[in-house]
Amino acid sequence: MPTAQELIADVSRARQKMLALVTNLTPSQAAFKPSPVEWSVLENIEHVTLAEITGIAKIWQAAEGLRDGTPVFIGEHTNRGLTIEEIVARTWKPKEIAPPIATPHIGGPLAYWVAYSNSCQLVLEQLIPALDGLDLAEVIFPHFLCGPLDAAQRLEFLRFHIERHCGQIERLLLA
Repeated sequence: MPTAQELIADVSRARQKMLALVTNLTPSQAAFKPSPVEWSVLENIEHVTLAEITGIAKIWQAAEGLRDGTPVFIGEHTNRGLTIEEIVARTWKPKEIAPPIATPHIGGPLAYWVAYSNSCQLVLEQLIPALDGLDLAEVIFPHFLCGPLDAAQRLEFLRFHIERHCGQIERLLLA
């Protein structure tokens, strides 16, 4: 199993790729929506950032709960040993709806969300000492679509989720 540091480095690489796609966009390019039901580049970045903030908090909460003897999740880890890609293939519909906490709703300029996304890396790196001495496979917090995810799977999810939205951003840039 990869270490927390390795998984966090994967998230960082995905984030940097995503942000490199958007750094030179004008405000109108960032706000462009090919249809009313699709998110703009700006909304994609806001969503990914909000989802990352929430995901990091869940990992941290599960780690503290395990350390304190009050685990967040007690039950069968039905996704044990699976990659995040396998879990998503088993549990997601083709087009899922984001939960309200991660749905773009704050607004603001692209530069703000790029800066905020970059700041997530600092918080993410603080997970390394928070997870120190714990088995990543035992730090479990359920995901609203995927079910139980351990810390390694949640870190994989952060990378996967950013990469998924990179694809959406690339399609928007072509439109």
